[in-house]
Amino acid sequence: MTYYIADSAVFIMGNCDVDSSLLITVPSVEDELKSRDAVLRFDLAKEGGLRVEWPEPEMVKAVREKAEHTRDSEELSKTDLEVLAKALEHKEKAVLLTDDYAVQNVAVQLGIEVKPIAQKKIRDLIIWQKQCIGCKQTFEKGDVCPVCGSPLKKKRKTKL
Repeated sequence: MTYYIADSAVFIMGNCDVDSSLLITVPSVEDELKSRDAVLRFDLAKEGGLRVEWPEPEMVKAVREKAEHTRDSEELSKTDLEVLAKALEHKEKAVLLTDDYAVQNVAVQLGIEVKPIAQKKIRDLIIWQKQCIGCKQTFEKGDVCPVCGSPLKKKRKTKL
C-alpha cells in the first residue's frame, strides 16, 4: 500500500485528492497553517484517518546532512526537515506531496518519490553555492563576502 507524506501545501492548497487514511504528516505542519480553510482541511483529514507522527531523530539528521550537501539547508524550515525525515522513514512505500522546490531537490537526492500539489515537479537536481555580488568569488555558504564585504547571492553550482 502506498502512503502519502503531506507537506503543509496539501492543506493550504486544498486540491489534493488522496484519501485521508493514506496521509501521514508531522505535528509542525499544523503550526504552519494560517488560514481557517487550511486548518479545517487539516482537521477533516485527521477525522478521515490522517496520521500525525513525530519523525525519527536519526532520519532528521540524515536529511540535514543531505541538505547541507545540496546547500538547500538555508531554505529549509524545521517543518521541511521533519516532513523530509518522515518521508525518508517511509521511503519504500511513500510519496512525498510538496510544492517546495528545495524540499523536492533534497527528497529526490535521498531517493524519495515526489509528487507536487499545484506547481510543476523539479526537472533538475541542483547543488547550490554562494557568489559575491561585488568581487564575484564563490563560497560554500554565508551571507556576506569574507573578501570584500558585499552580499552573497545563491547560485547554481552543479546540475546533476
